[in-house]
Amino acid sequence: MEHNHDYLIIGAGMAADAAAKAIREVDATANVGLVGEETSAPYQRPPLSKALWKGDKSPADIDLATAGSGATLHLGRRIESLDRAAHTARDDRGDTYRYRRLLLATGATSRQLPFEGDQRIIHFRTLADYQALRGFAQPGAYIAVIGGGFIGGELAASLCSLGCKVTMLFPGETVGAGRYPAGLAGYLDDYYRRHGVDLRSGVQVTGSNPTDGGVELTLSDGNLLRVEAAVAGIGVTPNTALAEQAGLAVDNGIVVDAQLRSSDADIWAAGDVANFHSPALDRRLRVEHEDAAVGMGRLAGRAMAGQAEDYTTLPFFYSDLFDLGYEAVGLLDTRLEIVEDWREPNREGVVYYLESGRVRGVLLWNVWDQVDAARALIAEPGPFDAASLRGRLPRSA
Repeated sequence: MEHNHDYLIIGAGMAADAAAKAIREVDATANVGLVGEETSAPYQRPPLSKALWKGDKSPADIDLATAGSGATLHLGRRIESLDRAAHTARDDRGDTYRYRRLLLATGATSRQLPFEGDQRIIHFRTLADYQALRGFAQPGAYIAVIGGGFIGGELAASLCSLGCKVTMLFPGETVGAGRYPAGLAGYLDDYYRRHGVDLRSGVQVTGSNPTDGGVELTLSDGNLLRVEAAVAGIGVTPNTALAEQAGLAVDNGIVVDAQLRSSDADIWAAGDVANFHSPALDRRLRVEHEDAAVGMGRLAGRAMAGQAEDYTTLPFFYSDLFDLGYEAVGLLDTRLEIVEDWREPNREGVVYYLESGRVRGVLLWNVWDQVDAARALIAEPGPFDAASLRGRLPRSA
């Protein structure tokens, strides 16, 4: 079967949804097609590790109502090849999609553990993964969280809130290693332990065996850990295979210009898969967060429909960890110079990350409504130091 679309979007995540809606805003009669591997229509991804566990939202609440934009959704299909000269794409069922302009919003894939697992080991990324984990996450259930980064930290807190017994396994020294200053990292580890999480730092999972009603994990320290289920949040890899097959420029994602156009004039890229230049940081980035997906998707959609603008936004990201939370902008990297400005140590304050006298990142720890101010600070040439930064941003809203 052949499908013809003026605008074809490959991918069915938040960037794809934002693009489809933006195209229709500019071109109300546009024929928009969206092809995605998941059988679910586009949905909000952050609640998978946050609000859905708290009961603030249900799976029905996170649906983005993409079909309401008038876009045609082709779900449960994977595009396997792209012919740039013919302006066609072919899926895994043999269907062909003709396009005039194309957006690659193919997202990213969860990194896999280096061994064959079973259904009780979940590599967390999708709504289906959430539903699978939720089935095991009963009060009193033993659950292993593999990974101490962004997703691992959120899932451990969420699972504990349901009464699960959680063991957190990660190779670094602390939860969020490399992101938080030493004092805050140590405080956060103690905070997790006070909430009942069994933290095992410096440990990797090297194998697994099914057991009656669970799974036994083999750990790098020689120990075995029996749990009812394990969930891995160990990072993602951008889905660039299709772009590579088509001969597009790829370097840690699909390389795009200021207007999110790829090396092909009729193809754009947005979201987790796009490698873009950040004017504020004067370097190329690939960002795996909601703000980037939605903002880039919208801008790419408008550009495809003839309303091109430069993408100059420095995306922000946020997290909820029990009753702690933060918003952050830029680079959170402890290899940079760090300036801490606490109203209440480790509970409320601002952490600045500097490089050669310029602010490269801002962590707003339990401080809200300061994202735009943080972005403006990162864009300033400086030079800055500890004295000029303390008190620079309000430390409470």
